[in-house]
Amino acid sequence: MSEKIKFAVVGCGHIGKRHAEMVSRNPECELVALIDVKNQSELGIESYNVPFFKSLDDFLNSGIETDVINIASPNGFHFEQAYVAISAGKHVVVEKPMALRKQHAEKLIFQALHKHKQIFAVMQNRYSPPSAWIKEMIESGKLGQIYMVQLNCYWNRDNRYYKPESWHGKIELDGGTLFTQFSHFIDIMYWLFGDITNIQGKFADFNHKDLTDFEDSGFVNFDFVDGGMGSLNYSTSVWNQNLESSMTIIAENGSVKIGGQYMDKVEICNIKDYIMPELPPTNPGNDYGAYKGSAANHHYIIENVVDVLKGRNTITTNALEGLKVVDIIERIYSLK
Repeated sequence: MSEKIKFAVVGCGHIGKRHAEMVSRNPECELVALIDVKNQSELGIESYNVPFFKSLDDFLNSGIETDVINIASPNGFHFEQAYVAISAGKHVVVEKPMALRKQHAEKLIFQALHKHKQIFAVMQNRYSPPSAWIKEMIESGKLGQIYMVQLNCYWNRDNRYYKPESWHGKIELDGGTLFTQFSHFIDIMYWLFGDITNIQGKFADFNHKDLTDFEDSGFVNFDFVDGGMGSLNYSTSVWNQNLESSMTIIAENGSVKIGGQYMDKVEICNIKDYIMPELPPTNPGNDYGAYKGSAANHHYIIENVVDVLKGRNTITTNALEGLKVVDIIERIYSLK
């Protein structure tokens, strides 16, 4: 495939615009359409000189050719829109979460296999330098046996984020705090340590009763199937601004803490016979990170799509991994 890979983007909010921007910047890509229920003028996307459609069906009926459809709409639409796109013979890039139900994620994977199409699950935090570094440390065996892992995710999400007209906070469109805010960190944990079992949890809604349909805080503990135990402590009830996203690992040969607002800094590295190298800088974050923090890694996603479709590389985050994140969150939420 020497020609450009053609992309259409569904959902033109902050992240959808990011997808459109990354596609437009890549010399091997072509943006062929933008799709959103809102008017073009409301969305501020006039600078993209491409056809605009009010629905995915309208676009698919237009006859415009595309290879890939990027799904960046509210969470509750991901499954349905991805299923329609795959059924129409298109590859899909699906923002997290790929679905809000495990059975829907399974249905997507089945259809993609049937149609010989790829599902690229967006989990861009894997590309941050600390994530890549700790993955290599674990896979190389330098840490030895994993004993304990603690994941702490403490963010601010208040009435500046949960606006009445927004899909955020509505159970059918949002799915819950773990789906919308913290699924990236659950993905990192699964990517590093594998599946979990023996899950126990406690949940609370401290200051979001008038803002959301679901909990704002939780303590969850579990065992890793491959050995060791872990915990996830999370809250969106932090006052005024994000506090941290951190992961502490206690292992046979040392201890590591990756912290910062977006789990983007190695704060402690105390490992037997090991000197910490200087890592490349991580993209800076901001509280509601539309274009910063982990969202600044979207160009890696688009590059991987191009590389896979041109036969140059394997998929970075496959659909099965996307399904496992949905499965883990669904099992945690079943305790409520």
